[in-house]
Amino acid sequence: MSDLTGEPIVRIRELRKTYISKERQGLLRSKQRAVEALKGISLEICPGEIFGLLGPNGAGKTTLIKCMTTLLLPTSGTIQINGYDVERNADQVRASIGCMLMGERGLYWKLTGRENLDFFGALYHLPPEVRRQRSQQVIELLSLGDIIDRTVETYSSGQKMKLAFAKSLINQAPLLVLDEPTNTLDVPSARELRIIVRDLNRQGHTVIYTTHQMTEAEELCKRVAIIDRGQVIALGTVDELKASIQQDGVIRAAGVIPAAAYAAVKSLEYIGEAALTTTTPNGQDELRVVTSQPRRLLPELIRALFDNGAIIEDIAPAQVTLEDVFVALTGRTLAEDTRAL
Repeated sequence: MSDLTGEPIVRIRELRKTYISKERQGLLRSKQRAVEALKGISLEICPGEIFGLLGPNGAGKTTLIKCMTTLLLPTSGTIQINGYDVERNADQVRASIGCMLMGERGLYWKLTGRENLDFFGALYHLPPEVRRQRSQQVIELLSLGDIIDRTVETYSSGQKMKLAFAKSLINQAPLLVLDEPTNTLDVPSARELRIIVRDLNRQGHTVIYTTHQMTEAEELCKRVAIIDRGQVIALGTVDELKASIQQDGVIRAAGVIPAAAYAAVKSLEYIGEAALTTTTPNGQDELRVVTSQPRRLLPELIRALFDNGAIIEDIAPAQVTLEDVFVALTGRTLAEDTRAL
């Protein structure tokens, strides 16, 4: 990875974005409601970083990315990308960014994969021969040869995601913006994509990587911003953020945890924050507890769970993760959807 020196490639100052929505009031009347999606975000991202934007669905990550990539006008505040202002120098900003916005929605399904790449290369004013060369490079990089001449409507969700990633690379921009790039990929394909992201970073690309999967951020990113309800609630290296709750301990329990058991846990002494996820991939409930006294709390925690109908398959102290940092800051897990619209 490049040395993180020089002028920031991304500079954001007091960025705000407010949406006006309509709430129906009876059959013929409606009332306008202002929803503040971004609430004064300020960030700087250095050349050569893989920078993580982390947070639950509805936190404001995608709105922030759309403002950075000229797809949305901010309500107030400023953004500079590669030295260019997003409002005054929109063409130069777009030329500086390779963007993958939530995968497949930006593709043309009636065109083949190759035709999609050629079309988006033309939007960047690349000459035909350069478009062909770069298309072939990304086709080989992402192993798209078997599907590239089929229409996109025949692709699986994972294949569409890989083509969307290829599209973001076509203009060889210095800044890559990847919004939930592994969202619909299987485990091997997601691992392959992360390897490619690291290789692109080593070649000099700065990467902004948005995700609600903290394990991905810990694997890829050196520095992250955690966003919640339109605000940056934590900013620093992965190690710095973990160290911010290192004086506390984390206990994780998995099994069947009813609401009564969760309420009993939250009333215990020495509880800092507790959060319950009820939709984990393995079908279990997962309880995370941040506590200043993990050894003292553990037997009381077990008793409170069993006395209130929980069926526990695993419970133990655990290493601090970025997910635990979020729980400690908000009292919620990343699985909770916070969308206001």
